[in-house]
Amino acid sequence: MLKSKARITAIGTYVPENKLLNEDLEKMVDTNDEWIVQRTGIKERRIAGEEEYASDLAIHAIENLIEQYDKDLNDVDCIIVATTTADYAFPSVACRIQSHFNIPCTGAFDLNATCAGFTYALHLANSLITSEAHRKILVVAAETLSKVTDYTDRTTCILFGDGAGAMLVEYDPDHPSFQATHLGTNGDGGIHVYRTTFATSMDGKPLNESGKLVQNGREVYKWAVRTLPVGIEELLRKASLVKEDINWFVPHSANLRMVESICEKSEISIEKTLTSMQYFGNTSAASIPLALGLGIDEGKVQYGDTLLLYGFGGGLTHLGLVVTWNI
Repeated sequence: MLKSKARITAIGTYVPENKLLNEDLEKMVDTNDEWIVQRTGIKERRIAGEEEYASDLAIHAIENLIEQYDKDLNDVDCIIVATTTADYAFPSVACRIQSHFNIPCTGAFDLNATCAGFTYALHLANSLITSEAHRKILVVAAETLSKVTDYTDRTTCILFGDGAGAMLVEYDPDHPSFQATHLGTNGDGGIHVYRTTFATSMDGKPLNESGKLVQNGREVYKWAVRTLPVGIEELLRKASLVKEDINWFVPHSANLRMVESICEKSEISIEKTLTSMQYFGNTSAASIPLALGLGIDEGKVQYGDTLLLYGFGGGLTHLGLVVTWNI
């Protein structure tokens, strides 16, 4: 990896006001609060309104970023949005953001790496800035998973919620944030978590054509707890660090039991791990910035901390980053 020239300079987050509690789900499917908490660690989720979409959540998260850090977006020269639940097939959420903030001269596109989307977008932003192709990139993750969740399926409807997070990444060769990256893909596992659009089969196997999110949780769990510990070791090797050098581990908040298992196998303390699923659910690409936002608000994440961010999910794909938190 080339020496980074990119620095994270601001963060903002947003979740919708509407809450979906475990007690609410008890009235919809055969489940209960104790069962959900025991298996996922989730107590509640935030749910977008009927006329509230990914771009709306993204805009609120960016407004939060501007308010907290007094940032000007007029010189942003690229907008990257990680989402699997865009308002439209096209135009992209990134284009809707450009329009809303009237950013005068910028590229704009959406990126789909499902739950690894935010770390993929950060990796891409770092690469574009380090190559000096761009100087100021707005990275956003925004998901409205409630719109693609089957609320008759007790195995998936207990998991998912809506939310958004945003970061600014700027050219700063003297104070870079990015230390190392590790990524990988197991495309053969794609059938374990999917949502159909046009195709009715995958690798000769028929699909559920409802257009709703379909997940084989057991298979995704096995893949994640097998893959991430190896990826974490490789990431630390690339950064010339040991586990004790990491102040905070910030994985995708899929569910608490999966995160606990990854921590155990990676020998990372759960007390040094930031998550967002307890009150926001699994928000796919948005879960990592939401967890970071909570960590900052609670006074946990401090200037100079070394963070290990790791996204993983549908594809199956994963990407981890070691970053210095120097906002």
